[in-house]
Amino acid sequence: MIEAELLLQGYRLGVFPMAMEDDSIAWFSPDPRAILPLENFHVPHALRRLARKDVFEIKIDNSFGEVIRGCAKRKDTWINREIIESYEQLYDLGYAHSVEAWSKNKLAGGLYGVVVGGAFFGESMFHRVRDASKIALVGLVDRLRARKFALLDTQWLTPHLQQFGAIEIPRGQYLKMLRRAVELPRKF
Repeated sequence: MIEAELLLQGYRLGVFPMAMEDDSIAWFSPDPRAILPLENFHVPHALRRLARKDVFEIKIDNSFGEVIRGCAKRKDTWINREIIESYEQLYDLGYAHSVEAWSKNKLAGGLYGVVVGGAFFGESMFHRVRDASKIALVGLVDRLRARKFALLDTQWLTPHLQQFGAIEIPRGQYLKMLRRAVELPRKF
């Protein structure tokens, strides 16, 4: 297991771990780095309509273990047993969190990440029901905005995240934003 303080120090410095194919752990600090600017978060029209229908209920930290294991269940994954155990330890310490979309009293999808100060480091998302992870992301952004978080780190840019307004910025710019964000006294 990766020690909690090592993980947290990594996040404070802009690096995060991933399991490789041989189960070894490698640390990454992408350049450019992807973020989702909270002030420019875009909810696509069809998703906005779906959110208004209240098909999903958003819950926070209700089933962290099930969320991280849901994220790990894919053909190509960087989430192995060591990553799961390490982040469950961060969850127990109050640094890792899950945002979940529930439908008919069942976990339909969600995401998890790490909080340090006013920064949320998004790690992974999954869905069992179409659009559930997207609704969880909307719930996350609403929560971060309400609590005046300064940074939503998405690590790498994907077409999925681009539809919500995610952008890439140079590592140097990211590290400046990160230094300010982690010093903010915020509660998730």
